[in-house]
Amino acid sequence: MKSLHSRKGGFTLIELMIVVAIIGILAAIAIPNFLRFQLRAKSSEGKTNLAAIRTAEEGFMAEFGTYVAAAVLPNAAGSPPGTTKALWPLPVVGAPTGFETLGWAPEGEVYFNYAIDAQNAGGAGAALTVYTADAEADIDGDGNLQAWGYIKPLSDSTGAIAGLLGCPATGVENPADPLNRLLTTVGPCDAVSGQSVF
Repeated sequence: MKSLHSRKGGFTLIELMIVVAIIGILAAIAIPNFLRFQLRAKSSEGKTNLAAIRTAEEGFMAEFGTYVAAAVLPNAAGSPPGTTKALWPLPVVGAPTGFETLGWAPEGEVYFNYAIDAQNAGGAGAALTVYTADAEADIDGDGNLQAWGYIKPLSDSTGAIAGLLGCPATGVENPADPLNRLLTTVGPCDAVSGQSVF
């Protein structure tokens, strides 16, 4: 005798709905985490390039006895590249930027604007004795700029200057002690840089 209710394989509608629900839950967890990971990776460009600028500045000071100032590149201050990268401008013969004088340029396109303000902090001669390098970006596209900086004062920690992109002369944020900002350290210029979304 043949059974009328024999099953020959395949999935029921309930089983398929359960699988789709599980995939949806996993996607709801994984996609935001992946997007935050991407933003953190893009944000690291600014910190890495500021550390390279610091190294180039110290090398230039050791060889020529002065620091170098550089105007905001690749875009105007307050107008960073945004969620897509911008091309770093090519050198112009006879009109080098401060970055070219320093011997520093990023590899390829960038998410951040970069600038260096260098001044003579009361020393003798025309040598630039202090500088602040800072970077700004809007990599998450929310209209709020994140800013990273490096402030190099005189050896006695005086004479620090604010950056061209808004990093304060008092130093970068100190996660361990928010009341005491840090000099000679690459870090966020304000409490929300790098923290608002990711």
